[in-house]
Amino acid sequence: MAHLDAITQFREDHRDVRDGLLDIISALEAKDVPKAREVLGKLNNLVGPHFRFEEEALYPTLRVFLGEYVDELLKEHDGVIETARACAKLLEKDILTDVEAKEAARAARALLIHVSNCDGLAILSERLKKAQLDELGVRFESARKASVPLLDWADTIRKH
Repeated sequence: MAHLDAITQFREDHRDVRDGLLDIISALEAKDVPKAREVLGKLNNLVGPHFRFEEEALYPTLRVFLGEYVDELLKEHDGVIETARACAKLLEKDILTDVEAKEAARAARALLIHVSNCDGLAILSERLKKAQLDELGVRFESARKASVPLLDWADTIRKH
């Protein structure tokens, strides 16, 4: 049975997250709270399975190349999760102040750096054995099928 190509899907997710972050930045700068909520919901649903795959499968596999740097990637995830929580809390409001909108857009923009850096892990993955890549495909497919949104996963399943 053929499984998905984990690295191709990994990169496609990064493109989708990049676009979502750019969309939420635009919505926040325009103080369009309904649009920002919509985009945050999409990102929450996309990033949950993605982070789960990274933390449960990809990062442990890449530790052979990255060593302790994997721990830094996990810390970056901590920051992304806290930013998502803060954004969700902020977007419970119907109207944002100029300062709130600007600060939230700045925080979302900062997340683009993680997306860019993380996408570079794909080049290391090229050095993995076929069996490892196949297993990553199985694990990514499993995370996607479980479809647990980021904040739910962080609160109920995440081990880090």
